[in-house]
This record gives sequence, structure tokens and C-alpha cells, in this order.
Amino acid sequence: MTEIRLKKGESVERALRRLKKKIDREGTLKTVRNHRSYEKPSEKKRRKMKAARFSAMLAARYADY
Repeated sequence: MTEIRLKKGESVERALRRLKKKIDREGTLKTVRNHRSYEKPSEKKRRKMKAARFSAMLAARYADY
């Protein structure tokens, strides 16, 4: 479980911002969203292949820079 402690004199907004960054770094929200509904292995493979193609396309486009 992710938790943060309020520092002395720290505002709640600042603490919430730290919590959101920590959750984002740990990937907690991403795993929760992935587990929200079942994804067939074929769909998971298709999604990962699509992301890999996109990354490869960006890498090829900006390889000269």
C-alpha cells in the first residue's frame, strides 16, 4: 500500500501531488486499470504488438536527429 506522511507545515495539495507522483512511478494505477476487466491473451498480444510498432516507427522517424 502506498502511503505518504505529511511534512511539518506542508499543505494537503502538495501532499496529494507527491502521492500522485509516487503512485505514477510505482505503476499502481496502471495495474488497477489493467485488472479492471479481463483481457484475452490474444488481445494483450495485439495491444503490445501495436505499441511496439508505434515505438519502432517513432525510433525510425527520429533516428537521424
